[in-house]
Amino acid sequence: MKFGIDRLLADPDLRKPLEGRRVSLVAHPASVTADLTHSLDALIGAGVNITSALGPQHGLKGDKQDNMVETADETDPVLGIPVFSLYGEVRRPTGQMMSTADVFLFDLQDLGCRIYTFVTTLLYLLQAAAEHGKEVWVLDRPNPAGRPVEGTLLVHGQESFVGAAPMPMRHGLTMGEMGEWFIREFNLDVAYRVIEMHHWLPEAGPGYGWPAERVWINPSPNAANINMARAYAGTVMLEGTNLSEGRGTTRPLEVLFGAPDIDGIAVLAEMRRLAPEWLAGCAIRPCYFEPTFHKHAHELCSALMIHAEHGFYNHGTFRPWRLQALAFKAIRRLYPEYALWRDFPYEYEFDRLAIDVINGGPALREWVDDASAEPFDLDARAAADEAGWRESVAPLLLY
Repeated sequence: MKFGIDRLLADPDLRKPLEGRRVSLVAHPASVTADLTHSLDALIGAGVNITSALGPQHGLKGDKQDNMVETADETDPVLGIPVFSLYGEVRRPTGQMMSTADVFLFDLQDLGCRIYTFVTTLLYLLQAAAEHGKEVWVLDRPNPAGRPVEGTLLVHGQESFVGAAPMPMRHGLTMGEMGEWFIREFNLDVAYRVIEMHHWLPEAGPGYGWPAERVWINPSPNAANINMARAYAGTVMLEGTNLSEGRGTTRPLEVLFGAPDIDGIAVLAEMRRLAPEWLAGCAIRPCYFEPTFHKHAHELCSALMIHAEHGFYNHGTFRPWRLQALAFKAIRRLYPEYALWRDFPYEYEFDRLAIDVINGGPALREWVDDASAEPFDLDARAAADEAGWRESVAPLLLY
């Protein structure tokens, strides 16, 4: 199969509309071709007139580790072109950035999750292009989590950089399809094109979204493998808690939690008692780790590791958002006074709890904290939102 970048490079007819035009590339470390050449170098090698580049959160180089760690603008020392940061002094493209090109190629590898900020960066680029009369092409890439949809819709008024619009946590779209949804949702008048993939089979094994023949490259520092990409729509919620998400270890965002003062084996038993069906589609393994930095640094943490991989993975039954919610519920039942929710600035939101920013509203937190609320209550609300989303985006699916 071919990604969008590979098709663009292989077909001169696809590149023809770029002739005589200034082109900017939105990219990061995973923006590579099938032979692992970075898209920036490959496009220049193919004769495309690249006049600038834009890097999202974590930077064009992918070197920035965490939330609200910014990247500065720079000039590429080899190519001599400006490299603008979309996660520094600004997160929306400025007029200066938009003036450097006629066409903006968007070639970011996504994880299929609303909170992964590359989704919002695409919206901001489309809005800026509409304002400045520029053209946007998405060089489409796989959604490594495939087509499954999960989670409640973001509530109007709860928008943020990790929640651009009323979509569920796990959206099931490629970035090319997401661009079409943004144009429809925000009624954007913008020249837009998707360079589609060839032969992407989002529901076929063994990859179920990620083609087995392609090398995985971290699109951000803590997105190390497919297991993380599958689990992320749940484990990302740990960023809004005082529980470790595994930063400072070799397997970040692949655990349901880590903490020095919680018994992982007891939590797992309580999860199985509360809603055993929510643990389906993966293996959960009690483990221990000691983070070298970040939360609970240099403390021994009891943890639960997710294995949504190999023979343990069932694409049809794995539901990471519910799985993570269940872990929170079990912890709250076992440790009623535990300071679960982290109160700190999260993605430039200073007046809302991080967990609410992440979930696009307070509903999940309130469900966890309500001693009378049962798994059915959350499931019913999410199922209605999920069904509505699937119906809404069905006409936009390209594959």
